[in-house]
Amino acid sequence: MSLKAGIIGMPNVGKSTLFNAITKKNILAANYPFATIDPNLGTVVVPDKRLEVLENMFMPERTIPTQYEFTDIAGLVKGASNGEGLGNKFLSHIREVDAIIHVVRCFVDKDIIHVEGDIDPVRDIDIINLELAISDLEILNNRLDKIVKKAQTGKDKELLYEIEVLNKCKECLVKGGSLRSLEFSDEELLVIKAFNFITLKPVIYLANVNEVDLVNGSNPYVDKVKDYVSSSNAPVILMCAKIESELVELPDDEKKVFLSELGIMESGLDKLINTTYKILGLSTFFTVGKDEVRAWTFKNGMKAPECAGIIHTDFMRGFIKAEVMSYDDLVEFGSEVKVKEAGKVRLEGKDYVMQDGDICYFRFNV
Repeated sequence: MSLKAGIIGMPNVGKSTLFNAITKKNILAANYPFATIDPNLGTVVVPDKRLEVLENMFMPERTIPTQYEFTDIAGLVKGASNGEGLGNKFLSHIREVDAIIHVVRCFVDKDIIHVEGDIDPVRDIDIINLELAISDLEILNNRLDKIVKKAQTGKDKELLYEIEVLNKCKECLVKGGSLRSLEFSDEELLVIKAFNFITLKPVIYLANVNEVDLVNGSNPYVDKVKDYVSSSNAPVILMCAKIESELVELPDDEKKVFLSELGIMESGLDKLINTTYKILGLSTFFTVGKDEVRAWTFKNGMKAPECAGIIHTDFMRGFIKAEVMSYDDLVEFGSEVKVKEAGKVRLEGKDYVMQDGDICYFRFNV
């Protein structure tokens, strides 16, 4: 399954510079608003040290990691939902992503203008969140206009329930709130799933700082952001786009030295990917062999047939059993043969809930 995140924020907060750094794509990064007009797409490899171990163990013809797709969306300004700046056409791109990366400017640079005139990350967050709420509200109101009279006339129970759920959402959105702040039952989520509400998507705040503040671990702007979003439990990650730009040009061994010299354990991109996996409830299983070692992303709670279907729909349709061993057992015993000798290889059926690090061989018959 593919993973897509949308990078949003005010103009000139470092979105495109960040996108350039993490995807190695030469997208226009300019010192003026709306340098990004069309959404840019880029894909990065999800770092996983386990894949390197498996590659060295099986020496396959090819190794395929999981991937992470970024969409860089044009800078939003106050009034975007009403057509200001580049207008709300760009908000539609955000509806297609799994998670939102909200880049917030937490650095001072007199040479880089800010559309609001000064640096205030909390104000910027409020502006963006309000525009997203208004955009969701417009879609919600359009739907209510279509179904309210029909539901009342025909006393359609399903439509009446949908109206009840949408009114619950509306009460939140008219106050400029985000739907992710509400609690929904499984039935309610089924009702609103098709609307792809932006404010329901999980969000990660990416505080773009300078090199010194990255090493120090914070600055007053970052502290304000953390305090502001603390009630929503949204993660805040520090990243310096300039340093990320330098890191992507280095081989892995030099990258580790560079980070170590700065006193940083992992790059901002690695933190971002790991955090995204966490908030989306994602894990990884592996398939291994002499021809290919591959990592696959799945959602926590998925059962073996569903994960088999990620590889190919026929695998799910004709699922018989899954031969499973854990990555940890393979590393401990050193080979598939020894794992089997130790009785650590299991045959799992249709009700088996897949675990992170499972190494699978799916048996199927179509």
